[in-house]
Amino acid sequence: MIKELHQKLVNKEITAVELINHYFNIIEEKDNQIKAFLSLVEKEKVLKQAEQIDEKINKGENINLLEGIPFAIKDNMLALGTRTTAGSKILEDYESGFESTAVKSLKDQGAILIGKTNMDEFAMGSSTENSAFFPTKNPCDLTRVPGGSSGGSAAAVKSEMVPFALGSDTGGSVRQPASFCGIVGFKPSYGTVSRYGLIAMASSLDIISPLTQTVEDAELVFKIIAGQDSMDSTSFNLPTDSDKKKDKEFKIEDLVFGLPKEYFQKGLDDVIKKKIEEAIKKIESQGAKIKEVSLPTSSYALSCYYIIMPAEISANLARFDGIRYGGIKNLKIDNLRDLYFKNRGQGFGAEVRRRIILGTHVLSSGYYDAYYKKAQQVRKLINEDFNKVFQEVDFLLTPTSPTLPFKIGEKSDNPLAMYLSDIFTVGANISGVPAINLPCAWTENNLPVGLQLIGSYLSDYQLLQAAKLIEKIII
Repeated sequence: MIKELHQKLVNKEITAVELINHYFNIIEEKDNQIKAFLSLVEKEKVLKQAEQIDEKINKGENINLLEGIPFAIKDNMLALGTRTTAGSKILEDYESGFESTAVKSLKDQGAILIGKTNMDEFAMGSSTENSAFFPTKNPCDLTRVPGGSSGGSAAAVKSEMVPFALGSDTGGSVRQPASFCGIVGFKPSYGTVSRYGLIAMASSLDIISPLTQTVEDAELVFKIIAGQDSMDSTSFNLPTDSDKKKDKEFKIEDLVFGLPKEYFQKGLDDVIKKKIEEAIKKIESQGAKIKEVSLPTSSYALSCYYIIMPAEISANLARFDGIRYGGIKNLKIDNLRDLYFKNRGQGFGAEVRRRIILGTHVLSSGYYDAYYKKAQQVRKLINEDFNKVFQEVDFLLTPTSPTLPFKIGEKSDNPLAMYLSDIFTVGANISGVPAINLPCAWTENNLPVGLQLIGSYLSDYQLLQAAKLIEKIII
């Protein structure tokens, strides 16, 4: 889609101003029902950027591939001139004085930010029902959730309110909503995209990730946002050998795909299992080799994740004290203790408070070794399992979600059932490997089914090439 829009701009079939107006009109038409956006950038400001791009085109100057292309970002990424709430009341009026590196990279290429999308509060959730403002609805079925926590970004892309959007993926928060909405969601290898300007949830797991209509678009966006950033010590450039392979083409018959048996057992919806198996047969019929493999420690990934992630949340969210980033208005406060307790008690939602309490507990004296230290040891074992299996196969094929998009409110009162939504996605975050959701089928009642492709650490470009091959086969 991005290349087609670019070509239309270059050929003067449309102007950048017309393109911006087109997407604002779609937002006006659809978003009253879907509720994908928390805020929009002022239209006049956006149109001025578009006019400058039209002037360049009219003068015969070359424009970048993303120049004039509108996009949206999840509301936990900082962008100058916008509010950044992270879906929380405690940051309702917060406006940052600096900008996310990933957002700046896109803007530097001429892409035009038009809005901030809804999300589960501080990215904690799998349905976008935990937003402090309102739930987002799935464009495929307005009675169902779009997934989470990047549900607003996924819904915006699916309903064609923007050509692409950015989300953040900590345990599946881009891939699961991509699966629920029937679009592409790509989680890169940890460290390949700067986290500077992303409000931290779990720092050793978070990564900014693109949501797009096609794999090609995901690759185009990734190439721009990837790279080392002096403001994020965990970021780096992909190794030179990997970079050289990014444009290398290979054939489907050259590839060996592993099916982890642990991902196809009890708990997987029968309809999803059937659709995934049909997709795998199509891939095999084109000459790909399919091999059953095992990730023995994968059954512990979710438990491991729900110890490490809350522990890091407990540390990261300590900064939100009602002073440094604003706080709840009109509180009756008698002393400093009141200021902290009332701001955090009323500013944070139930799920955020739950995870802070859990994280504080597992880090506390007497429990640190029993929980947090043990989880880190299990994390190492999970990583070793992935390393071993990628000596046998090139990529792994799995379901993205164990269930179809569920009804709004269906799991709101059952946190454990909600947490299970991430059971097939958290492993890639725990080990830092790249993974992508591909829409592979639709059910009889028009609900999407997602296929997950997982690669070895730093195989991002090879994974994207393989995903492009699969995309042509299964869609």
